Amino acid sequence: MSSLSEFASKLSMKTILYGNHDDNNRKMILHAGSMSMLYEEGNLRNISIGDREVIRMIYPAVRDREWLTVYPEISEESFDLHPDSFCIKYTCKYILGSINFSARYSIEGLPDNTIIFSFEGEALSTFEKNRIGFCVLHPVEGHAGNECLIVHHDKSIEKCEFPVYISPHQPFTDITTMNWIVDEIDCKLNFFGEIFETEDQRNWTDSSYKTYCTPLKLTFPTILHKGDKINQRVELRVITKTEPEKTWNNNIVLTKNPEKTSTFPKIGIGSSSRKKPLSENEIKILKSLPFDHYRIDLYLFNEDWKIKADIAVNEALKLEYAVEFALFFDDNSETLATEFTRWLMTKKIKPAIICLFHRSYQFTPDSLTDKISPVIKSAFPGIAIACGTNANFAQLNRNRPGSVHADCLCYSIHPQEHASDNTTLTENLQAQYYTVESARKFANGKGIWISPVNIQRRFNANTENYESTTEGDVFPPQVDSRLMSLFGACWAAGSLKYLMESGINGLTYFETVGERGIFQGDLTSRWTDRFQSVKGMIFPVYHIFYWLLKYKTFRIIKNESTRPLVAESLILSDGSTVKMVLVNFTSLCQKVNISGCSDNSFFLQLYSGNFAEASSDPKWVENTAWTTIVQDENIVLEPFSISFIEARDYL
Repeated sequence: MSSLSEFASKLSMKTILYGNHDDNNRKMILHAGSMSMLYEEGNLRNISIGDREVIRMIYPAVRDREWLTVYPEISEESFDLHPDSFCIKYTCKYILGSINFSARYSIEGLPDNTIIFSFEGEALSTFEKNRIGFCVLHPVEGHAGNECLIVHHDKSIEKCEFPVYISPHQPFTDITTMNWIVDEIDCKLNFFGEIFETEDQRNWTDSSYKTYCTPLKLTFPTILHKGDKINQRVELRVITKTEPEKTWNNNIVLTKNPEKTSTFPKIGIGSSSRKKPLSENEIKILKSLPFDHYRIDLYLFNEDWKIKADIAVNEALKLEYAVEFALFFDDNSETLATEFTRWLMTKKIKPAIICLFHRSYQFTPDSLTDKISPVIKSAFPGIAIACGTNANFAQLNRNRPGSVHADCLCYSIHPQEHASDNTTLTENLQAQYYTVESARKFANGKGIWISPVNIQRRFNANTENYESTTEGDVFPPQVDSRLMSLFGACWAAGSLKYLMESGINGLTYFETVGERGIFQGDLTSRWTDRFQSVKGMIFPVYHIFYWLLKYKTFRIIKNESTRPLVAESLILSDGSTVKMVLVNFTSLCQKVNISGCSDNSFFLQLYSGNFAEASSDPKWVENTAWTTIVQDENIVLEPFSISFIEARDYL
């Protein structure tokens, strides 16, 4: 066994599965009458009647002046649990910077399908905050397009609807009561102690609508003085005509829809944010991955931009990748554009697309696109130009481009704007599809280009417009150790599934090497306590791209899982053969039956048992023996596993 395999085999199971992210929270199933739900770290999740989820989550939130979440320290938990009711009490302390806030919570679940969630809080210091209070998440599935009656503070009633396409602004405001019906289940929420409103969280690729306080039209941040007290209460009452039953069993069913197909999009990789250029060995490994393009971010307003540009373009030439340039301008844009085109004309690189951004705006001003596109296209006829945002879909949706000089709309994706636990990251995958669906409604025929897709946020779009350099030895906020884990690979496969099924034009994922890359490269991690990898280590996500990029001529076949938060799949077909990547998002073994596979079907599973071998072999997918699938037998998915399946086309 190589030293690299030995190192990988010695990693803790937690690191292999989760990276260094702590996601082993205490969880328990609770019941309030016929409602079931999950209690986790002071929050209620997946409140359901039978199979129908009526509320995704109810939780308290403390957000600082820059919208950063202040995570609580929970203590004094007490539980009084019964088959059809419960009472939970606990205390939370929120401490971050100048914030020192304490709250005592009570959650009651009653036999008549009622939940009462309340708290009393006190500021133990004087500080600024943007939000303190309850948030309620409503699932999109089963709710989109449904009528919702809103009772306002003046007792007036307004008929509204949960948005089908992503609403750029709050669909419901000034809420004291919400009343809606989903699958003949009558649901009512009452709010006390604050003014609530609802936003469409799909703007940040959260698969939910969120009802929260305080309204954004009010001034923020606001000062909370030491000794100030806050009291809030949320009541959920559900009425159902029949006693619900859960109909699904433990086996997961995948339904292929051959009528809904899309072409394989352009898929690229980002250049590494580390300071050292790619080595010849790293380039050799990367050349086995036929990415379509290489994203290079250039801040043209910096005098030394050509230094980084020359290094990155030289890497792209060696990799034989086309280039995606993300160009950042200031108000001297025409001069900077002319200087850039003159520089680029001296290079032998092929530009795939150029994304235009302004350092001072969250979105690309139409005036910038109108000025710069003709300059670039006159020098490089046929090149694609994208405009939109370097930030989230929210910034694009709220500032929809009108310029006729762009070929594509662009935006980036990450899943951690509001929460960072594994369950939330998995829940939010489907919202990536929703963003493409909604963008097409105002794209006016333009293509959709998503770049980059990351598991962690690159910068705080509430205060910045682009990523700043992290100095010193501080662990960068852009790094998430889950990228090197099995869960990180599962998340990436889920993202590829939803975005490729959407018919997207182009995608850019992650970076090449390093702690934000798909393999470690020739340098050992600088933060071995937070990101436990060594030089040469291949991350599981690497193998997904190694397998996937061989099938660019295949079509993407839309498919649905009966339990998408447990297992999902991406299916490709050339009409006679099928290639599939199947992932298990959970820490438990799961069973999947793929009916209709021929006897010449094979699969290879990457899981904790062979993590060490896969970590040391860039060609592990083709160097490892595949297993024959016995027709109509269950495939057992190991925890957080990634399974590659190759078969003849099946029904």
